Amino acid sequence: MNQPPQRIFVAGHRGMVGGAIVRALGARPDITVITRTHAELDLCDQARVRAFFAEQRIDQVYLAAARVGGIHANNTYPAEFIQQNLLIAANVVHESWRSGVKRLLFLGSSCIYPAFATQPIDEAALLTGALEPTNAPYAIAKIAGIKLCESYNRQYGTDFRCAMPTNLYGPGDNYHPENSHVIPGLLRRFHEAKQSGASEVVVWGTGTPLREFLYADDLGQACVHLMALPQQEYRNHAGAPGFFNVGSPDEVSIRVLAELIADTVGFRGAIRFDTSKPDGTPRKRLNSRRIEATGWKPTVSLVDGLRLAYRDALQSGRLESPPRRQPRLVALR
Repeated sequence: MNQPPQRIFVAGHRGMVGGAIVRALGARPDITVITRTHAELDLCDQARVRAFFAEQRIDQVYLAAARVGGIHANNTYPAEFIQQNLLIAANVVHESWRSGVKRLLFLGSSCIYPAFATQPIDEAALLTGALEPTNAPYAIAKIAGIKLCESYNRQYGTDFRCAMPTNLYGPGDNYHPENSHVIPGLLRRFHEAKQSGASEVVVWGTGTPLREFLYADDLGQACVHLMALPQQEYRNHAGAPGFFNVGSPDEVSIRVLAELIADTVGFRGAIRFDTSKPDGTPRKRLNSRRIEATGWKPTVSLVDGLRLAYRDALQSGRLESPPRRQPRLVALR
């Protein structure tokens, strides 16, 4: 007898990560992908989230919705970043348990780790030191999400899983001039400089911090891979931390990144670093040995990924100037 398709809710499907997960799931006949826009379902509203799960009979959840942004946005809106992300995690995890969801994947961030953690950062480094001050409210909300999943698993026997990706970029990224992350922010800056014929582009900081970057569709594949693991295999590989880092071999300085983006865009002017601006964490590289031991590895190089991201930004019109206003809830980047 044929089994009915699994009903899979991808929260944040319009964002970069949620979109990548939807693409990774593909048009499989054995699943039905359920999505809702923010207007259709405010994940901060417990009553609406409860009604949604009661009505939809969801089997699996990918929680890729969050309030996100770069250094400027985190510094400007710390209250919104912690309050909204705490509500999203608490509402979705709790109502998933109440409604009998079989499996859930919570998407966190590498900012959960101490600012000066030993590199590369192992999952066991969680809660061993002080956080980077510029995004501590967001990080605390993400740590709470991990602990929610851990606590529901321990008390109720649920199968709620967590993945902590490194810095992401790719199709569907946020190119807001004030609230974007480093790759989309630099792509916009160099693109506009090329369009205007500017002689130089100014980049925040010294250019010396090191960052690793993962293409969004590689993360999408990693998420589906982790959800497909049998429960005992997931637990054996995750070990005591109970979650997985999802990183990349592509680690470069901000200076090298700026040069790569200038080349991708075709900007031929000078690059100047404003050392009066903050650098953030000096280095943040994840140890991804646990997930690699399960058989997953990224496939898109940084050079190819930048080219694909820029092409998508041009084709989608995301580099057109948006209104400068406080960002609303957006999907995980």
